[in-house]
Amino acid sequence: MSERATREENVDVVWSGDWVAERLGVALEGDGELRELLGLALRRNPKRAHLLVSNVLGKHVPQKPSVVYGAGYRLGERVRALLGEEEARRAVVLGYAETATGLGHAVADGLRDAPYLHSTRRPVAGVAQAGGFEEAHSHATSHLLLPEDPELLAGGAEASALVLVDDEFSTGNTVLNTIRALHELHPRDRYVIVALVDMRSPADRDRLTAFAAEIGARVDLVTRSTGTVTLPDGVLERGQALVAAQEAEETGPVHEAAAHPAPVTRVGLDWPAGVPDGGRHGFTPAHRAALEAALPGMAERIAGALADGARRGRVLVLGFEELMYAPLRLGTALEAALGPEAEIRYSTTTRSPVLAVDDPGYAIRTRLVFPAHDAPADGPGDRYAYNVAGAGFDAVVAVVDSTADTPELHAPEGLLARLAAHTGQVLLAVVPSYTPTPVSEPAVLPEPLRGPDFSSYAPEDVGWLLQDLSDTELEAPTEEREEAIQSGGAHYAESLPVEYQPSAEYQALFTAALDASAARIARAVGTVTETVLAERGPRPVLVSLARAGTPVGVLMRRWAQHRHGLDLPHYAISIVRGRGIDATALRWLAAHHDPADVVFVDGWTGKGAITRELAAAMEEFEASGGPAGFDPEIAVLADPGGCVRTYGTREDFLIPSACLNSTVSGLISRTVLRADLVGPNDFHGGKFYRELADSDVSGDFLTAVTARFDEVAGQVEDEAKELLAADRAPTWEGWAAVERISEEYGIHDVNLVKPGVGETTRVLLRRVPWKILARRGAGTDLEHIRLLAQQRGVPVEEVDDLPYSCVGLIHPRYTRGATGADGKAVKGA
Repeated sequence: MSERATREENVDVVWSGDWVAERLGVALEGDGELRELLGLALRRNPKRAHLLVSNVLGKHVPQKPSVVYGAGYRLGERVRALLGEEEARRAVVLGYAETATGLGHAVADGLRDAPYLHSTRRPVAGVAQAGGFEEAHSHATSHLLLPEDPELLAGGAEASALVLVDDEFSTGNTVLNTIRALHELHPRDRYVIVALVDMRSPADRDRLTAFAAEIGARVDLVTRSTGTVTLPDGVLERGQALVAAQEAEETGPVHEAAAHPAPVTRVGLDWPAGVPDGGRHGFTPAHRAALEAALPGMAERIAGALADGARRGRVLVLGFEELMYAPLRLGTALEAALGPEAEIRYSTTTRSPVLAVDDPGYAIRTRLVFPAHDAPADGPGDRYAYNVAGAGFDAVVAVVDSTADTPELHAPEGLLARLAAHTGQVLLAVVPSYTPTPVSEPAVLPEPLRGPDFSSYAPEDVGWLLQDLSDTELEAPTEEREEAIQSGGAHYAESLPVEYQPSAEYQALFTAALDASAARIARAVGTVTETVLAERGPRPVLVSLARAGTPVGVLMRRWAQHRHGLDLPHYAISIVRGRGIDATALRWLAAHHDPADVVFVDGWTGKGAITRELAAAMEEFEASGGPAGFDPEIAVLADPGGCVRTYGTREDFLIPSACLNSTVSGLISRTVLRADLVGPNDFHGGKFYRELADSDVSGDFLTAVTARFDEVAGQVEDEAKELLAADRAPTWEGWAAVERISEEYGIHDVNLVKPGVGETTRVLLRRVPWKILARRGAGTDLEHIRLLAQQRGVPVEEVDDLPYSCVGLIHPRYTRGATGADGKAVKGA
């Protein structure tokens, strides 16, 4: 963000500290920007009479949201430059309640990858306190630290820097109290203090230096402006007397309630699921990404609810005490949505009592008083909104969390009623209060299943991140499943097709295909494995997408062992189109391995639906609070669709493991996801077909391919080097072809178009096929396709200009009436 783009609004000719300076002799001296940043007011506080009122904090003085956010963000960028990119990524940012919760969050954004936590005065049931400290001069002193992740503030030899953010650095007492308390629990080597202004005296500067030496840590300071406040003797008593006199004279302007108060309308935000309302319990980079993606839509919903005049007028986005960041970002998004025609401002309510004086030389011109509306732990009391009454706002958007959406908020003397008397429209936007998982109730994750108890693979070949549903009746006739799926009555993952039992002719065809293609498969296995080891090594964790990816994952593991002596971990995980990836399995992986080491593996790409599904699922997983760091890129044996950058080949050829179902995949079914069977902390389900052991060729497939490893080693070395140096960016050529075919054949649903040999085989084995498109001149790779099509009465149409060897079309608008009397698929269009 450029300085010019976010330059503060400064329309007052008179400095907003003159009134206090003239009456109390308080002197504010510093660099040239200091008086633009700060004004002065008097506070009803027995500990400190004066209040430095920031013009860029967004607490007491309404300001452009972009100015407020930019002030914190640029400080964060300076911290990032100070720490360096690597240490900045490992840093933790801590902001102070209530005034600096939004500033600290913006600083964390400027660091880009740092998690954020702010102190709070709101106890939360079930969340353990990780620390606390006192703020000596504040109206409310006790700060609680309530991170959801108890390790967030952990120190030690490898501890990251702790970045502490406050709006002003005056005596340094608050920061010293914090560092002392946390350093006793979690010592670390480096702290960075960030503030908008550094107003310490020379003695206070020396005290901080001595304290850093005492604890043996480096302490850096990053501020925007520097100055000093000179307080004459007896200023506290004189200030208290002046406050009492002014309140007796009622110098603050009286703003009569409007005869017809403005309407109050609730606007739904559609706040992104799993994203906290702020940093009270921690806010991760994944949360940040999810919120950024959702902000434009939420701003559009607010803009749509504003009256026409307000959309081109003056609008205040009003936050609520500690809830500063969410309304701030809604404000920046609203600025972008409405453009320069609208005048968007941002401030928040507060629990701090400050004297209001209607004078241009005083920082707090007006005050609205209303009762607390979030059942505070210290009991009921007054709350305040400053510089709102009389400011000419056409609309006010009040943003609160759901904890504060109480009868007190809506009462005749409540905040909404107070606002309605001084503006033309009030919108209420409620952000759901984030409730962490209670630390006393950790989820117990299941363990992987292994052969021979689950699957015919050796136990070291793969760990199945599935639950065993072998005793559950899940199979349904193919035609019945197809009708339910296409009618919307069921999802394909809620049942299983009846396992295809190959004829002797088809089994012989599989054997012949395996003999003919084993070397080609071994070459592709070697090439993709060497690519993974070169780019994701030295010890990647293979995670295959069950079940088509699992034989490939086993082969990749065996290549790494055979050629390099590596014993790579390999697991199988469930992903379901339209439902996403198994979040419990991902949590298990994150608990046992570094997510950055995980490499997802699949057999082949068709049109790339699962590639897109995985990317979206990983984004959703992180946004919901799941562990970050997983790379959604998939490594595949064959990529005829041009959908990935890590592959063994982009040829569309017969991979014999696609010819069969469970009998070439360790006797495991496709995966199952059904609400009555899979709970929130369960793995997705699968079945082990022990009864098909006599037909199992899983081991034969692995043996045939691994036997050719040495034979193809030289070719693999050359091809891997060539691929590593090549441009392997996805072309998505297959997706474009699928869209074209879907329209040309009147299907109008890309999910019913299954391109490539592997996907076409699945159509013929599991779904109700309509017709098969075969590229003219395709050879032996399609022999099993033609045999299956003949057995099911499905026409095979020879076509030109097909980027795949073949494409399977599922019967559109299927009902069981679409089959003939013999149960075969309807022929023709």
